[in-house]
Parts: sequence; structure tokens; C-alpha cells
Amino acid sequence: MLVTSSAQVKGMPVKGIEQILTPEALEFLEMLHVRFEDRREELLKARAARQLRIDAGERPDFLEETKAIREGDWQAGAIPVDLQIRRVEITGPVDRKMVINALNSGADVFMADFEDANSPTWENVVQGQLNLYDAVRRTITYQNGKVYQLKDKVALLNVRPRGWHLTEKHLMIGDKPISAALFDFGLFFFHNAKELIARGTGPYFYLPKLESHLEARLWNDVFVAAQEALAIPVGTIKATVLIETILAAFEMDEILYELREHIVGLNAGRWDYLFSAIKKFRNQPDVIFPDRTAITMQVPFMKAYTDLLVQACHKRGVHAMGGMAAFIPNRHDPAVNKTAFEKVKADKDHEARNGFDGTWVAHPDLIPVAREAFDKVLGDKPHQKEVLREEVNVTADDLLNFKIVGGQITEAGLRLNINVSILYIGHWLCGTGAAAIHNLMEDAATAEISRAQVWQWLHHPDTRTAEGEPITEERVLQLIKEETENIKEEVGLAMFKNCHFERASQLFSELVLSTCFVDFLTLPAYKYID
Repeated sequence: MLVTSSAQVKGMPVKGIEQILTPEALEFLEMLHVRFEDRREELLKARAARQLRIDAGERPDFLEETKAIREGDWQAGAIPVDLQIRRVEITGPVDRKMVINALNSGADVFMADFEDANSPTWENVVQGQLNLYDAVRRTITYQNGKVYQLKDKVALLNVRPRGWHLTEKHLMIGDKPISAALFDFGLFFFHNAKELIARGTGPYFYLPKLESHLEARLWNDVFVAAQEALAIPVGTIKATVLIETILAAFEMDEILYELREHIVGLNAGRWDYLFSAIKKFRNQPDVIFPDRTAITMQVPFMKAYTDLLVQACHKRGVHAMGGMAAFIPNRHDPAVNKTAFEKVKADKDHEARNGFDGTWVAHPDLIPVAREAFDKVLGDKPHQKEVLREEVNVTADDLLNFKIVGGQITEAGLRLNINVSILYIGHWLCGTGAAAIHNLMEDAATAEISRAQVWQWLHHPDTRTAEGEPITEERVLQLIKEETENIKEEVGLAMFKNCHFERASQLFSELVLSTCFVDFLTLPAYKYID
């Protein structure tokens, strides 16, 4: 066990730990913890208090006290040259082979993900830092019968740390685990910031799960402290914030303002946004969402949020980044591929026409499809920030317009939610955070949407499927049993046992049957890894 001052490493020795968790790095993490942990805890308490007010009937609205910021004529800071073109970004976990393939993919940016696409086993988070350390220095290689190494031209590296709600149990500062956000950000920044600057780029990040501008202010203060500690000019760090909670949508201008020295864009994290909408209004009897497949980007509240995002970004001079295309090509089913590629093309064409400056994909084969959509609209321009969307006038009612014409709760939708949730949780418990499920690359967001929907349908009396079946505890438990057996047949007995799908099924049951909604499934699931 490594001990530095009050920092104690509780995790087992894994490859790369001596290189990553040096005494100097631990001191840096301890500094961040001491300065910011109390504020992090207060902000999480504020989240819980806000939820109680929403449960009591409070409707979110634009903040009166920050009206001057929304109406002010201010701009965010300068954007570095290498962050100007972001037409196609690929995302994925931080395992070694994935890092190499993503950097070599032909995308403009690779977002290396310690968050929803990563199962935070101790080995994954430590070796993920080692993999990025080697990638920054272009020494990363991987051998598995074939040798993988970086090409001359690679995607620009951005890193997503975990959210404010998570802790890293393997590093204790005094008697508390460190914030996972500070752990992921701090280690990458400490080891790589100066090297990145020397190579003509910089430390670039994606920030997840923010619910308010005060949470953005905390990140900004962390950035300032980190830069000052390493004698790096304030403003060198650049960040893109994911707008993936419905409350953050009411504070986009304020989030940009708090991070104005460091912000380069906002991203429409649409799957987590949908999860957030279900979660925040889960106890409202007049907000019962239909099957998630019926909730497209064209339904009122999703359209309003993305229109407002583009408008807010371009008004302040930063990039508006589109959402994820999660499809994985299937070499054995051309018909599935054809349909999926047509849907991805339509989605990316729509984003480009709507004013977005770039978008996300989960698989290299989708890069040409996404790039073509943006090339067609942008031409030779690096972005389209001149598209101000001045015609957009999104109100609070628009952001909360959850009416979905034709949407239904179906037996198939209920089964799909159960199946996908258990499959994903099983993969996550087995150390895989980005899992190929039904021709889609799924991360935690899909499992969160799925289990939140089942919880909501189950906990509102008289909810029935379109087929007329009441959604009761007995019915849900029966479907969980059936889908667990289907999963066993699909993955095989060995994988079923080794990847803890039985435990995943049990955990899913506990999550959806619990009277109290659990904010994030990764919180109770975390105790089962390592």
C-alpha cells in the first residue's frame, strides 16, 4: 500500500501503478481534495434538495438572479487552433487497443472516456492513465498476434473524467475516498499537461453530468488551482461541457460564463439528457414517458434543448457538438447495416442543418457518414458559428414539453429495457464499460434510461402496456426472470457465470423495485467490482 501524507492507496498493485501514482502525483491529488471536497459535497446536497422541490411540484425555470448573464454581450475565451475543426469525434474507453484504434480512426477528435464508457475497476482506471500517458508521448503500442501502433496523423485527444457524484474508493485522503472526477482529471493533468503543451497542443477535457452553473464554477476553480500549482498559464486548459441533464439546459449561458476562460463548447449528450428528464420528473403522474424508442430528437423537449444549445454556443463563440451515433456495423447482415446507415445519415444531416459544428460516433465506419453530412453544410469553413439561430425562442415550457404524439408503452419496450439493462450491468461488473448490445455500442446511459423507465412505469398506479397488461411487481419480476434466461442462452453459460449476469439481474430487480429511486445505478454496482 502506497502512503503519502494523508493519501492512502487501497487498490491492489497493477501494471503501471508506480509510474502513475507517484508521491508527487498523490500530493497533487491531495491538494485538490483538501481544497474542493467540501464544496463538492455541498453541491451534491443541493442536487438532492432540488429533487425534493421538484417532487413537491416545483417547475425548473431560467434563473432570475442570472438574467444579466443571459442577456449580456460577452464572449468566451479564444479557442486553440487544433480545436477549431471538430466535425467528427469518436468516443470510447481507455483500454490500450481502443486508444490506439480511436486515435488512428480518422476522426478529428478522440474523447477518451473514464466515465460512462468505462467500468471503473482499479486496473481500468490506473492502466487507462498509463495508456493515455503513452499515447501523449506517442510510445503506445499493443500486441495481440498483430502489432498496433499510432499512425503519423492521429485524432486530437480529449479526456472525460467521471462526474461529481462518484468517488474513487481505492484512494483515500484521510478517512474519505477522493472524488473520482478529481482523481481522473488530476492524474491526467499532472502527468501530461506540460508534455501536451510542448507538443503544440494542450490539456483538453469533456465535463459530464453537470446540473448547475455552480458545479461549473467548481470545475473552473479546480482548473485554476491545477494550472497555478504547475505554473501553467490560466486558460491553458480547455473544456467542452456535456449538457446531459435537464436542469443544466436552463443554465447553459451561466455554465459558459463560469468557464469562460476555459470553455470551447457544449455537447448535446442526448441519451443522458433523456435519462435525466425521466429521473427528475419520475414522481410526476402527468409525466409518464413511452418506450424510449419513441423518444426521438424531434419530440418537443428534445428539439427545444438542442435548438437552445446551438443558439447559446454560437452567441458566445464556442462550438455546438451533436449527439452520439451508437450503431455498430454488422458484417453479417447487410439489411441491418443499410437501415442503420440511413438513420445515421439522416440524424447527422439534421444536426449539420441545425447549426451544429460537429458530432459524435461510436464506430470508425460511421466517420465517413458523419463527415459527409458536415462537409456538405460547412464546406471549407472550420465550423458554422456564424449561424446564430436568432429565430429560436425557447421557453421553460418548451424545455418541459414532454408530450410525445403516438408514443406508447409496449410489452416489447418493457422487455427491451429489462434485457438491455441486465446485459449492460453484467458487462460493467465484468470490467467492460462500452458493450456491444443488439448492434449498438452501449454505455451506462442506455442502461440508466432503461431501468429508470421500468421504475417509473412500475411505481405509477394503473400503468399498462399498449396490449392492456398492467405493469405490476409480479409481471416485472416474471419478465426479469425470462430475460435473464434469454441472456444466459445468448451469451453462453461460461460467460453468464464469469460476467456476473445473475448478480446483474438481482441488482436490476433491486433498482426497479426499490421505493426510493437510486440516482445512478453505478453507485450500488460499484461495490461489486474489485
